[in-house]
Formats: sequence, C-alpha cells, structure tokens
Amino acid sequence: MKAKLTYHREGDYLIPDLLPPEAPCIGVWGMSRKRYLQQYHNGIYIGMLLSGKLNAHLEEIDRSANEMFDLLVKQYAAREGITEQLKAEDQMEWVRRMNNIRDRVSEAVFQQLIYS
Repeated sequence: MKAKLTYHREGDYLIPDLLPPEAPCIGVWGMSRKRYLQQYHNGIYIGMLLSGKLNAHLEEIDRSANEMFDLLVKQYAAREGITEQLKAEDQMEWVRRMNNIRDRVSEAVFQQLIYS
C-alpha cells in the first residue's frame, strides 16, 4: 500500500506536503523498558525497531504500567489504612507511608512489566 503524496505550488515549483511522523507518547515506564531492551535484549530491540513495532510496544508498556501503578497504590493504601484523616492529622507520617508504598509498587511494576 503506497501513501499518496500531495503537493502545493510555490512559484514554478511543486513542493511535497510532507508531515513528520507523529511523535510517540512514551513516558517514564516506556523509556525504562526501552533502556532495558537496549541493554539486555538488543536483538529484540533492533528487531522491533526495524519492523516499526517498537513505539507501539513502548506506548502499551507505559500505559499498562501507569494503570498498574495507580491501581496498586490505591489498593496498598486502603489495605494499610492510609486515609485522608491521617493526612490531615499527621502529614509527615502520611508522606512517609505513601512514599514507602510508591517504592514497593514501583519495584513490582519493574519486575512484572519492565523486566519481563
């Protein structure tokens, strides 16, 4: 399937209407996955890059990791009884406990999605 090119006239010349490809929407999780593939699975990385599947893969990993991270943080906070009341009464304790949860959840996301 060939893409049709369109042109516009500038003086005596026809100039092609070229648009750059849309930039992929890859966040921190997708970039971590990219670095992991480059460093430890370079063959898979090169194969996906050459076939044009790399950006879609990284976008999917990033989306899945964000969903997993948000869900697990909410579940851990609920399970450990971290509430808005605690936040209002003792902000430093709330921050300490939430940071602890975020660290544990980040490690789980790395193990299950990024390094698999």
